[in-house]
Amino acid sequence: MAKAPTPGATPAPILLICGNDDYTVKQRGGALYTQWTAEIGGMDHEVIDANVANASEAVKALARLRESVNTLPFFGSGKVVWFKNCNFLGDDRTASSSVVSEDLGDLAQDFKAFDWTGVRLLITAGKVDKRKVFYKAIDKIGRTEVYEQLSVDTRDWVDQAEVIVWKALAAQGKKASDEALGELVARVGPNTRQLHSEVEKVCLYVGDRAQVDVQDVMEVCVRNKNARAFALGDALGERKLPLVLRRLDEELWETKLDRSRSSIGLLYGLIFKVRAMLLAQEMLREGWIKPGRDTASLKAQLSAIPPESVPSDSRFNPAAMNPFVLMKAIPHAQNYTQAELVQAMDLLLQCNLQLVTTSLDEAMVLQQALIKIAGGVAPFVARSGA
Repeated sequence: MAKAPTPGATPAPILLICGNDDYTVKQRGGALYTQWTAEIGGMDHEVIDANVANASEAVKALARLRESVNTLPFFGSGKVVWFKNCNFLGDDRTASSSVVSEDLGDLAQDFKAFDWTGVRLLITAGKVDKRKVFYKAIDKIGRTEVYEQLSVDTRDWVDQAEVIVWKALAAQGKKASDEALGELVARVGPNTRQLHSEVEKVCLYVGDRAQVDVQDVMEVCVRNKNARAFALGDALGERKLPLVLRRLDEELWETKLDRSRSSIGLLYGLIFKVRAMLLAQEMLREGWIKPGRDTASLKAQLSAIPPESVPSDSRFNPAAMNPFVLMKAIPHAQNYTQAELVQAMDLLLQCNLQLVTTSLDEAMVLQQALIKIAGGVAPFVARSGA
């Protein structure tokens, strides 16, 4: 998380904006540069491209930075220097070379003794090694803002993604219903760049209308790879066998195009989904949670669960589940009885054994397991009482 400046405080002479969320880093850097140059005025501002291919280019970029910072402005009362897209502050080969490390160390010492009156330095970078002297010097002299890309492993990624979408819509003079906000986030997943892209797309679609509705999102917003990863599990949860088999076919086709994906990965996703439904059923039965439409209320319910009532190990603690995953599992859990979900886990574990130890066709093995799980229709009374 970025450290926010104290309201009314004098701006720090150096600001380092970094992190693996390159979209946010670039957007924030561009906005700050525009703001600072407007505040200071004059014509002496300079942008230095710090995206280099090797140590030699890194040394040249640092020499330009040192020269620019030390060159007094000819016009106006100050200057802004933007060391842009720096890619040698981490732990890669270029950053670890002795000549670059030595140069960065010397520059850090120069910055500590430098009179920053009338000069502001903005640095935007990707991964940064916080153990190095250069980072520590900047953190002491100025400020740092770190923006990390969201992922499905980020516990509150849904909340953060919704804030991103809300702000992006507000910047366009638009508002969205809770359902539309949730649908857009569910379709895109934890991808900052695409969240902004889809917001821009849906805003163009609604035109002059101020309100974005869920139907607008469903009409124009696509499901990316992260969102499609939930589609098979969601179809299983909805207990719609034709949809389950269609989603399985789509996912198996993706495994042929993307080496990072596999049939065993799909299986683990299904096991995770069934496990989530089992935990959701148990929490509903205990009265710990109630079905809702937003993650905020669900998070409040999870935090109220007595710690002594659940395992301390987060792997087996239902209260430690990602609220977004749990929110989607709650209505799905009511489509199965507890016995059916237990049997589903057994079928998926058998499927796992077959995929690992036999040469059976992977698609056939997965299809047979899913047909047995979703193909039956549980008694209405049993499901409604689950």
